[in-house]
Amino acid sequence: MKYMLLIYNNPDLQPAYGTPEFQAMMGGFFALNERLKADGVIRGGEGLKGIETATSLRVRGGKAETMDGPFAETKEHLGGYYIVEVPDLDAALRYAEMIPSAHFGTIEVRPLMDYNPAG
Repeated sequence: MKYMLLIYNNPDLQPAYGTPEFQAMMGGFFALNERLKADGVIRGGEGLKGIETATSLRVRGGKAETMDGPFAETKEHLGGYYIVEVPDLDAALRYAEMIPSAHFGTIEVRPLMDYNPAG
């Protein structure tokens, strides 16, 4: 089963760029990347640029409307994601726990839809 591990961070709580704490956090991400590769479960993942670079779109009355930024204002911002393929939710949660920003943010673990199930 594939799961998306969505990484939400509160910018006020995460280590500041360039600090030793930031370097340690990034080292944790690099180590996790290597672990996911070694375990053969990684299917994708990327960090995201800041919410100030986002554009939201919706269609209302047949017309596309765009707005700068994310749709909802929250204290935690989606900062990146991993896609892993593991046997079950418990395995996905074990990997989610290894994400360094779980210590100051939230990791949402969500199964991906399978539109072409084998069988």
